[in-house]
Parts: sequence; structure tokens; C-alpha cells
Amino acid sequence: MADKPPEKGEEIGNHKMRVSAKTSGQPITACLLGAAFFGSLGSSFIYGYNLSVVNAPALYIKAFYNTTWTERYGQPLAVETSTLLWSVTVSVFSIGGLLGALSVSIILRVLGRKGTLLVNNGFALLATLLLTLGERAKSFEMLIIGRLVIGVNAGIALSALPMYLGEITPRHVRGSIGQFNSILICLGVFTGQVLGLPELLGQETTWIYMFAFLALPAMLQLCVLPFFPESPRYLLIERRDEAGAEKAFQRFLGKKDVSQELEEVHAEAQTQGNQQTASMLQLLRSPAVRWQLITIIISMACYQLCGLNAIWYYTNGILQEAGFAENLLPYITLSTGGIETLAAIISGLVIERIGRKPLLIFGFSAMAVFFSLLTVFLNLQDTVSWMPYLSYICILAVIASFCSGPGGIPFILTGELFEQSYRPAAFMIAGIVNWLSNFAVGLLFPFIQEKLQSFTFLVFVVVCVLGSIYLYVVLPETKNKTFMDISQSFAKINKIPAPPIEHEMEQVLSCKPFINGKVQDVAKMESSF
Repeated sequence: MADKPPEKGEEIGNHKMRVSAKTSGQPITACLLGAAFFGSLGSSFIYGYNLSVVNAPALYIKAFYNTTWTERYGQPLAVETSTLLWSVTVSVFSIGGLLGALSVSIILRVLGRKGTLLVNNGFALLATLLLTLGERAKSFEMLIIGRLVIGVNAGIALSALPMYLGEITPRHVRGSIGQFNSILICLGVFTGQVLGLPELLGQETTWIYMFAFLALPAMLQLCVLPFFPESPRYLLIERRDEAGAEKAFQRFLGKKDVSQELEEVHAEAQTQGNQQTASMLQLLRSPAVRWQLITIIISMACYQLCGLNAIWYYTNGILQEAGFAENLLPYITLSTGGIETLAAIISGLVIERIGRKPLLIFGFSAMAVFFSLLTVFLNLQDTVSWMPYLSYICILAVIASFCSGPGGIPFILTGELFEQSYRPAAFMIAGIVNWLSNFAVGLLFPFIQEKLQSFTFLVFVVVCVLGSIYLYVVLPETKNKTFMDISQSFAKINKIPAPPIEHEMEQVLSCKPFINGKVQDVAKMESSF
């Protein structure tokens, strides 16, 4: 008896199983790892470094401000003015980040993903000159402007880099490669802490070289990244460069036959039709991506409002309460940067097994638990001699919980939840939310801390719990899914009818990409798998 031919639904299901099996067996190539590392080195590493670089030389910078003011105006700097200048120096970084996020969509459209990363190094090098030469020029204004410019660099980098990593990576390792962003941020923070040690550059005569160090990762990226390909999705969908996209896929994936990957991108391009890259206003108005946008806004707001930035305020005080000598604090504080980096690396190794959603929910939930315990321990600080040690363990646990998921996955999700035409605008909105939330924490936290004292962290417990609940209810798992699959996961909640699976497959099979300069019939290619 002859075997019954598979029905249409079975055939489509078998196709997807073959595609998934074929994709999951692909090794990670040196080209892909190199692009991820050097792309992150000149982008997220610089951002992380600038989060910690001003901590160690803070006293020396304030002394420089006072000396310059006295020489210029003939009288010492008033305490209120000194506090204002230092606050501006720290917070202007967030303002620069917001400016970078506002401009990134246009730059990405004109220069592409890789081109934007390369041009962005110009801001890093300009900032390095301003920050390094400010003392010699006796101009504290140069330091403030330099912090603004490096903030612009960070605002552009935190949008362009995750987009580039998401578009060059096969879906079965998209999360792991995307975590390079988080790992290099943490490594940048740790590097700033190490260089700030008194034995290295954290001295009155050498602190300016901590800013000069910024030029090194920027120059390395400028020298190496041009040898890696542009995003093949950008080349194919936005530039209509079939040959360039094919070559890029071949290098990133390490194989000659990339018809499957081109087929996937063609299918996405066909669903978008002739739609141009959407503006931020078009994205905000589109009902088809409403809940994706809400999810990204909430994820990015929780990324900043979950309380990690506030934790640094307490670290030194808790260590002093524990009886550690003042001169030992910089070395003990290194443990926070080390825990950050280790947790981010572990997250990158397990994200494709566990998934984005469980790691995010676990991270925020664990932060809520340890913030609650920290509140208890802080209120018992004076009752038991060893209580400060428990408080410090809670601080390390909060940091590890953050870096296990919330510290990097929101950037990955921003690239995954949107198809090509919406992605630049989505990163622009995510960046605006990120930097505004960062600025709000810096502005409001001192007032919250003054009113609530040791109960301050309960505010962040509420944020973490609400964020976890929202993600549990709304966010679908995105690991090992195509961008089209992820968009269709939101179709029901967006009240947009998802195209039937047969229709989706017909679109895929109707695409005829160029392979080796010839138009190929994808349906015939499928029969050869």
C-alpha cells in the first residue's frame, strides 16, 4: 500500500522542523564572534567604563574644579556651586545619552548598522580629547562637555550595537551573541574600577589618564570592525543588495549555501511589501506592534528603575559599617564589578537553554527578594556585629540577579520583537525611555533616600514585582524563533489577525532570491533538502 502524501499543514510543519534542525546544528564562526566582540568593545564597553570612571578620581576632580575657580575668579568655590558642578558633570552623561538615542534612527538609516558603530567612535575620540586636555587647559567646562559628548556616544551605541548583533546572528544563538552587549558593559565597569585603584591611575597626578584610556577601545574598533560585514538583513531589505547580503551571510555563518537564510529574510521583506523604514510617530500609531512597544517601554523602564544604580550609593557605607578600613574599600568594591561580569557571562551561556522570559522574570523576582532582605538587614545594622556582612552579601546578590537577565535581555528583546521596518524607531523609543529613566533615578533618588532612609529599597521591590508580573502575563518566549514568528505571537493581543500558516509558507515559497547571480526557485531548493 502506497504511503499517503502529507497534507499541506503537515508539509509546512515538516519544513519548519527541517529548517530548525538545520539551523541548530550550525557552529558559531570566528567571523561572528569577532564582529560581536569588537562591535561591543568600541560600544558597550565604553558605556560601562564611563559608568565607573568618575568614581575613583571624584575628590581630585572636585579639587581641580576648586583650584581652577580660585585662579579664575580670585575666590574659592562655594560649597553649593561645587556640588552643582559635580552633579552636572555626572548627570550630563545621561543628557548626552538621550541626545544620542534621539538621533540614532536617522544615522542607522543613512549609514547602516556597522557604519553607525564606526562613525560613533568619532564621538568617543572627541570626548577623550576634551576630558584629557581639560586639566591642562584649566577648563572644567571641557570636562563637562566631554561627559556630554561621551554620553552621545553611549546613546548611539546602546541602540546600534544590539541591532547589529541581532541581525547578524542565527536565531539559535541570537541570545548568546546578544549578551556580548551586557558582558562588555560589565567588563567596562570592572575595568574602570581596576584602573581607579591607587596603585594604577587613581592618583592626583594620573587621574586624567583614566579618561585617555577611552581612546584605546575606540581605536581598536575603528581598525578591526571594517573587516567584518555589514548586517545582511540591512543590506537585503533596506539596500536591496542581494549579492552583498549573500556574502555577508556566508562569512557570518561559515557556509556557502545560505539560501535558507535569504529565504527567511525575503519572506519578511515580502510581508512588509514596499513599506519604508517607519518613523517613531508611525511606530507609536501602529496597532500591529502596540503591545511589542508597551513591552519594550516597560522592560527598559524597569531596567533603570529596578534600583541597581541606587545600590552603589550604599555599598561604601555598608562596608565601613562592617569595619573595613577606608583604604581597603576600593579593593573590596572590585567584587561588585567581578560579580557583574561573571553573572553576565553565565547568562550568555545559558540563555539559549533557559530562554529570555524565564531569565528576565527570575532576575527581577530575585532582586525583589534580596532588596527585601537588604531592607531588613539595614534596619538591624546596629544590633548585631555581623549584620553588615549580610547586607553586603545581599548587595552582591542583587547585582548578580540583575546581570542574570534584566541587565542585557531588554536590549535583545528590542531587536527581536520588531520586524525590519520598525526596528530603528523601536530602538530610538527604547533609548529615550532608558535615558529618561536613568536621569529620573539620578534626580529623584537622593530625595527618596532622604525621606525613606533604609526603607528606600522597598520602592524598587514594587518596581521589580510589577515588572515580573507584566512579563509573565504578556511576553512570549522568543528563543530560536524568526522575527516573523515573534511578530505573529503578538497578533492576538494586538487584535490583528495572524496570517494562516499556509499563507505564510506560500509567501516563503514564492520568494526567489538571487543565488550566485541567478534567480532561484525556493520551492525547488526545498525539495533538495
